[in-house]
Amino acid sequence: MSEKSDFPLSCDILVFGGTGDLALHKLLPALYHLHRENRLPADTRILALARSARTPEQYLALAERHCRAQVARAEFDAADWQSFAARLDYLAMDASQSADFGRLRQRLKHSAERVLVHYLATAPDLFAPIAQHLKLAGLAGPQARIVLEKPLGHSLESAQAINQAIGAVFDESRVFRIDHYLGKETVQNLLALRFANTLFEPLWRSAYIDHVQISVNETLGVENRGAYYDHAGAMRDMVQNHLLQLLCLLTMEVPVHFDAESVRDEKLKILHALRPIAGQDVQDRTVRGQYGAGHIGGQEVPAYWFEKQVDNDSDTETFVALRADIDNWRWSGVPFYLRTGKRMAKKRSEIVIQFKPVPHDLIGDGTGPANRLWIRLQPEERISLQLMAKTPGRGMQLEPVELDLNLAQASRGKRRWDAYERLLLDVIEGDSTLFMRRDEVEAAWRWVDPIIAGWQEYYQRPRNYPAGSDGPEQAQMLLELQGRRWLE
Repeated sequence: MSEKSDFPLSCDILVFGGTGDLALHKLLPALYHLHRENRLPADTRILALARSARTPEQYLALAERHCRAQVARAEFDAADWQSFAARLDYLAMDASQSADFGRLRQRLKHSAERVLVHYLATAPDLFAPIAQHLKLAGLAGPQARIVLEKPLGHSLESAQAINQAIGAVFDESRVFRIDHYLGKETVQNLLALRFANTLFEPLWRSAYIDHVQISVNETLGVENRGAYYDHAGAMRDMVQNHLLQLLCLLTMEVPVHFDAESVRDEKLKILHALRPIAGQDVQDRTVRGQYGAGHIGGQEVPAYWFEKQVDNDSDTETFVALRADIDNWRWSGVPFYLRTGKRMAKKRSEIVIQFKPVPHDLIGDGTGPANRLWIRLQPEERISLQLMAKTPGRGMQLEPVELDLNLAQASRGKRRWDAYERLLLDVIEGDSTLFMRRDEVEAAWRWVDPIIAGWQEYYQRPRNYPAGSDGPEQAQMLLELQGRRWLE
């Protein structure tokens, strides 16, 4: 273990939905790492809550099995686990029943001076009832914080209803709407790249940038999330939160201060500056797709409509590509191409910034590639800058070369934090910089809702694409009609 934490307050963490995939695969391993490195307050207690009729001993065995599977073998220590397990407890309860919160209060014996974190790893329709039950049980005091997982609603109207219900119990400073992408190391480095390097700031504008691509592609299908995903789709599941948040961090102005409100104020300005996509524009500027049967990694995989808990005639999109435009002085005229899909050829999350060619091509023939900045978020974390250099030999032939920064190698010897570790620690410390504010969430829905409405209005069914491909052909045409292409 590392040096002791210096937290001034004690802490209780309640994980609603404690037997779900999120809790077992992400939250508990993250809390174990924080415990192992003495990042948690010394007497932190963790209480998992779910309807499953398990004893605390049975839950500890379940938690250990999942943590062993998720944590690297070299980082799992039996003695550390035993001391972590001493913090961990389980209570079977129904979060929709007010009476069960009385049992929770008695079990917790919480002191008002302790920080109390309510992590809602549940379906969104339970957010409002849980908040109200916490209030009635006396578990929503000044030191209590609530963490909400995406999706926050399925439309602007539903998001506003959830926000209003949560806001009636918890003031905005104690509400943490989590997007785990914002906790990724490479996303943090996006801010460092922009605001800590003089090199890029003069070029970070429409005068020098031709276009930008943001891609978050997965090789996985819907797995065991069919019942949720078939009512959400890629637009609600990925574009409304992950991709728009990346777009905001990439394009926002330099905040006056690096604090929660200043950063989120600048992100909100970008959401307000997004040019609406509605009516006929939906046909021209968006593409939705749905994967059919195909092959990935040599394995045959079924079409989307054969996945578990998915309707056989479903028209839910598993792929979205669109062109976004930001109508402000810095970005006017620069198209931003956003793309996300399941069952794609390769797993990749990356941002590509394509610079404009030099004003006068003195050396080349005018057809060579211009400078390009790649920011790769996963599976590898690296930043590459493509420059033009002379090919060895006689004459003045040019070829692209890369200045390449492998972030994992650059910080060799330091463990890479999981996004949930950083975000959980921020919640405990009360730092909401990397979390979405209420007006951010609602502004994102305000932009997304007309696109979904346009798909319905014009009966735009998803285009089919084979699993293991790069998406439907129409997504390629979205760029080709403007003389561009997706950069792989």
